[in-house]
Amino acid sequence: MSVSTTLAHDDGEQLLTRETPVQRRRVRAAWLFLTPMLLCLALVAAWPLLRTFWFSLTDASLADTGDATFVGMSNYLFHSSAGWSGILVDPQWWNAVRNTLHFTVVSVGLEIVLGLLVALLLNVKFTGRALVRALILIPWAIPTIVSAKIWSWMLNDQFGIINHLMLGLGLIDAPLAWTADADLSMWAVIIVDVWKTVPFVTLLMLAALQMLPSDCYEAARVDGIHPVKVFWRVTLPLLMPALLVAAIFRILDSLRVFDVIYVLTSNSSSTMSMSVYARQHLVEFQDVGYGSAASTLLFLVVAVIAMAYLYLGRRQLEVRS
Repeated sequence: MSVSTTLAHDDGEQLLTRETPVQRRRVRAAWLFLTPMLLCLALVAAWPLLRTFWFSLTDASLADTGDATFVGMSNYLFHSSAGWSGILVDPQWWNAVRNTLHFTVVSVGLEIVLGLLVALLLNVKFTGRALVRALILIPWAIPTIVSAKIWSWMLNDQFGIINHLMLGLGLIDAPLAWTADADLSMWAVIIVDVWKTVPFVTLLMLAALQMLPSDCYEAARVDGIHPVKVFWRVTLPLLMPALLVAAIFRILDSLRVFDVIYVLTSNSSSTMSMSVYARQHLVEFQDVGYGSAASTLLFLVVAVIAMAYLYLGRRQLEVRS
């Protein structure tokens, strides 16, 4: 390549990378529209988060948050003002972490599988499909507190309809204490959460199925390929972006779960999540510093898992493409 050709090539690259006045105006307009949203986020998210982190470094109490003394990392590593061990050396905290991860893995896994199966069924044409699609959203439309309370009555060991039906069918010999038994309480919480959120996953999967190109399925039908093979080779890869979106939404919600667990089992150690743990120390024990430390760690756990999941999901999509 000659010197003149090289110089011309370099000049062309500079022209391509140089911002034009139109591009600069578009950038300024974009920042102008984004500024109000960023200010709102700073007020409703960034400021409370920073304040929580500050409280986690103090011995603030719920009675008087203004009279707080800086204690550094004591709430994390050593002891709090109430005298218990720091959160990172507290067995109850690590039990809450295990419970939260167990709940997240099992519930999200079941929701993805069941939501995809229901979406595939609703994608088939049949009489009354529109009505069934509307009815399937009812559990998602019910507030979580209301649905958890309804299920707490249904799972009651004395008058609950679940035990009544299982006794009538001969599945059990005696009523089960679903929300009191340490071996059953977590499964009770998972059942309620799956019932509540499967419609959400179904809605996302059904929307993705409606957008799939039909020519692939026409070609597979003409070639006589088995429907199961078409699902694994065509449908599932095309649905992967929607599956990743549904999974990340449900993972974030499950890691922060509080309401359904607190309504069903309160502060039981067998189901205590990280959010329930933080609430117990913040409200019941009135230790704002220690509760803020638990909330900060919860935020860090959710952020790290979310970023790792998004990174791995992006890598997987790049490999598939």
